[in-house]
Amino acid sequence: MSHDHPFIHPTAEVSPQATIGPGAKIWHQAQVREGARIGANCVIGKGAYVDFDVSIGANSKLQNGVYVYHGTTVESGVFLGPGVILTNDRLPRAINPDGSLKTDTDWEVSPILVQRGASIGAGTIVLPGVTIGEFAMIGAGAVVTRDVPPHGLAAGNPARLRGYVCRCGQPVIEKEMGVWLCPICDDHYRFHP
Repeated sequence: MSHDHPFIHPTAEVSPQATIGPGAKIWHQAQVREGARIGANCVIGKGAYVDFDVSIGANSKLQNGVYVYHGTTVESGVFLGPGVILTNDRLPRAINPDGSLKTDTDWEVSPILVQRGASIGAGTIVLPGVTIGEFAMIGAGAVVTRDVPPHGLAAGNPARLRGYVCRCGQPVIEKEMGVWLCPICDDHYRFHP
């Protein structure tokens, strides 16, 4: 298999109207809808669902059973752990007030943005309208109801900011007011909570 061509498992369902970057791997029973854009070297795990017009940046990994719905943008180098769900409807209903079935024109998409290098732990649910900042880290099982700043470490239900992390993923230590240090990389950061 050439690294210039994507690998699509025979059981995956990939729309001919999707764009799949070179070196991408789409595994067993994954579904990629029309208009979706999967960047170079991405890994889309078993049973993952990428809705129509979703953008997944290069070098991102979506583990098994991840659901990414319409209106979501995932930038490059993002990790989505097993069972992560990125939603898009703030006021979900199956029917309108008159009892008629809702259609695509009966609701408004509330987009999600997951910025470069962010990691979202297994089983996390991200609610509509949320931005997760660059290199932020979300703990497994969190329910993210509001924005998480760059390098923010958030966990819980609802998720709360618990600290900050380095680009390498290690929690950083506040050395003095607003100056944080990674004990592994020795990188310094300035955060103002």
